[in-house]
Amino acid sequence: MRRPIKNRNITSPDRIYNSQKLAKFINYIMYDGKKDVSRKVVYRALDLIKEKTGNPNPLEIFDQAIKNAGPLLEVRSKRIGGANYQVPREVRAERRLALSMRWLRDAARGGKGKPAHFKLATELMAAAKGEGVAVKKKNDMHRMAEANKAFAHFAW
Repeated sequence: MRRPIKNRNITSPDRIYNSQKLAKFINYIMYDGKKDVSRKVVYRALDLIKEKTGNPNPLEIFDQAIKNAGPLLEVRSKRIGGANYQVPREVRAERRLALSMRWLRDAARGGKGKPAHFKLATELMAAAKGEGVAVKKKNDMHRMAEANKAFAHFAW
């Protein structure tokens, strides 16, 4: 029997750019419930992107970064006959968004010694170009799925 479908909370759009994705990303950046701090970090990062690229709408670069960092395939472990197989699976849209946001956040938190908004802006611009740590992680996951394509018939 299938599991019941979960009713997920829909985040309200953010104040400045009126984007639900950006509001969700602000929640991903947040530490210890300090939403105002995470808002400042994200908005400063977007201002920095606007300044560096000359693009009046930094939300386009943000959306492109999310799209480039989101994986299409992933491997899930499945136990069959006493052996574990890495079975490639397609990634649902909600999970793709969650993974790309998580990877962008973790990549931005990685570099030490610079302000958070600077690191976030740098990672978002790199991801929008198809470079950076988050996009590398996506490519590694695709490579792993491609290597285990022989086990695709085990997909459940």
